[in-house]
Amino acid sequence: MPLSIFGFQALWSPFFILSTIVLIAMYFFITIKKRHLFEGSQALSKKEASAFVIAIVLLYTVKGSPVDLIGHILFSVHMAQMAILLMLIPPLLITGIPIWIWRKVVDNRFIKPMFRFFTKPLLALIVFSGLFSFYHIPVIFDVVKQNEIYHSLFTLILFISSIFLWWPIMNKLEGEHQVHGLSKIGYIIGSAILITPACALIIFADQPMYATYTSGEAWLKAMELCVPASVLSGLTLSGPELFTSMPAIEDQQLGGVIMKMIQEVIYGVILAMVFFQWYRSEQDNAEEITNQALLDRQAFAANK
Repeated sequence: MPLSIFGFQALWSPFFILSTIVLIAMYFFITIKKRHLFEGSQALSKKEASAFVIAIVLLYTVKGSPVDLIGHILFSVHMAQMAILLMLIPPLLITGIPIWIWRKVVDNRFIKPMFRFFTKPLLALIVFSGLFSFYHIPVIFDVVKQNEIYHSLFTLILFISSIFLWWPIMNKLEGEHQVHGLSKIGYIIGSAILITPACALIIFADQPMYATYTSGEAWLKAMELCVPASVLSGLTLSGPELFTSMPAIEDQQLGGVIMKMIQEVIYGVILAMVFFQWYRSEQDNAEEITNQALLDRQAFAANK
C-alpha cells in the first residue's frame, strides 16, 4: 500500500517544518543581529553556521519527514533514525552553536550543576550506554513506542544524554570537562564497545523481539504517535506487512547492522580527526623544541 494514504500531515509534519524554519531564523538573528548582547561574542563562522543548519535539517529529516513514518513500519529505518539522532546531530550542534552562546547556557544557575555533573567523561559514557541499552529491551521498547508521552520523554532524555556524551570531546569552553589528545581515542572506542551488546542482541536474535513491528494491535497503537487518529480510523490496516515484504526478523537484524555501521563510520571519522589533530600538535611541539634548541645553541655560541 502507498504511504500517501496517511495524508500530508503524517508524512511531512507541517508544524515541524515551521518550527525548523523558525529555529534556523532565530539562530541567525541571535548570532548576527544580537551577538553584541553576549559578552565575548565573535563573528559567526561558516563552519558554525553550516554545522547548525545541517544538524537542524537532519533533525527534521529523521523526526518530521516521511522517514519518521517509515520508521514506524520498518525497524531498520527506526534504527537509522536513532543512529543519526544520537551519533551525528549532537556533535554537529555542539560545533554549530558558538562558544559564547554555550557559555551563556552552561553558566545558567539552573543548568550548570546538572551540566557539570553529567558531562564528566566516565559518567557520560555510562549514562548514555545504559539508557541506549535500556531503551532496546523489548518490553521497554514496546511500552515507549506505544505511548506518546513516554516516547517523547524518553527520546528527549536519550538525546540530552547524547549531548553529554559528545560534550567532553567536542566542546572548547575553558573550565568545562574535556578529553584531550589520545585519551579522546580511548573515550570514543569505549563508547563503541559499551553499546555493542545491545546491537549484537538485535543482530543475532533468532526471532522478532518487538511487538510494535510484529503485532497488528501494538503496531496500530504505535502509529497513532505520527498519524492523526481521524486518518487511522478511516483506514483498514492489519500491520506493517501491508507496506513491506521484508520478514520481521530480517528487518530487525538489518536494523542492528545499520545502527552499528552508522556508529562505526561516524566514530571512525571522529577518530581520524582526533588522531590527525594530535599528530599535528606533536609535530608542532617537536618543531618548537627544535627551534628553541637551535636558538639556545646560537645564543651560547654568541656568548662565547
